[in-house]
Amino acid sequence: MATADQLKALIRSHADGDGDRFYAVALQLAAGAARTGKPKLAQDLKTLIDEVRAKAQAASITPRIKPTPLTQPRGELAGILSVSYPSARLSEMALDAPIEMQIARVLTEQRQRQRIQERGLTPVRKLLLTGPPGTGKTMTAGVLASELTLPLFTIQLDGLITKFMGETAAKLRLVFDAIQRTRGVYLFDEFDALGGQRDAKNDVGEIRRVLNSFLQFLEQDNSDSIVVAATNYSALLDSALFRRFDVVMRYQLPTAEVATTVLQNSLSAFDTRALDWAHIAVDAKGLNHGELVRAAEHSAKSAILAESDVIDVRVLKEALEQRKIEHRE
Repeated sequence: MATADQLKALIRSHADGDGDRFYAVALQLAAGAARTGKPKLAQDLKTLIDEVRAKAQAASITPRIKPTPLTQPRGELAGILSVSYPSARLSEMALDAPIEMQIARVLTEQRQRQRIQERGLTPVRKLLLTGPPGTGKTMTAGVLASELTLPLFTIQLDGLITKFMGETAAKLRLVFDAIQRTRGVYLFDEFDALGGQRDAKNDVGEIRRVLNSFLQFLEQDNSDSIVVAATNYSALLDSALFRRFDVVMRYQLPTAEVATTVLQNSLSAFDTRALDWAHIAVDAKGLNHGELVRAAEHSAKSAILAESDVIDVRVLKEALEQRKIEHRE
């Protein structure tokens, strides 16, 4: 019999249009039927899956190829900006309710931005994301781009920040010119490298000029683009920055409930009925989203290598403990 997780994975993959995952879960159901002494059902399922897959391929007029990006940074911007077209959705993220509500509000205002602007108001579009590593800040920028069908431009700090006086501010102006010219989601990751405190003892003057330029450009920016700054170290940021952003989102390490959701989503194509999620959540405490996903993937691959679709609780616990050891190091 199909497990609840497999049924949910089947429905979710169909809703997301993820054909590869849909077929993979369907084949797992067929394999499960064979193992439980139902060979005819297993064969019928495999035959049906093959027929559906063949029809889907025949109905495809054009091959499924990666679309050519419509927007590519050129000239000096090529070394400062990188562009991508993410596909992640908000429904795929496991977040605390307050953060999820803030992201949903940003999306709503952006989708209704014309109505808001007609009344003389401005939709939320300047976001500061703070919190520990691996808690979903960078992924949030990708989700905003995906949900709004916009390109994601990531500012390459190694190409932006230079040792020559005045050059960083000049490159920063190019970035904000691009923000004005091309609508998209612009991500300043590891933002503390750019927005550090102006009264820091090791400041030699240049970082003060760069930050002043950033504050000026950000305040003057009235484009339709979304500007996202993300940092793991909010304490290092200059206090003036917080007033320039429309919203400050403070990410936290996952709660027990969120950690369980992350693991369940990552293992949705496998049999997890033997897992005691309450105890697993205790073992997962202190790990971020990325570490949880890696632990789940390790246990999933162990099941595949053992020619099984059942997740071994000991393997998952060991994987979580290993992530904790690496986290401490």
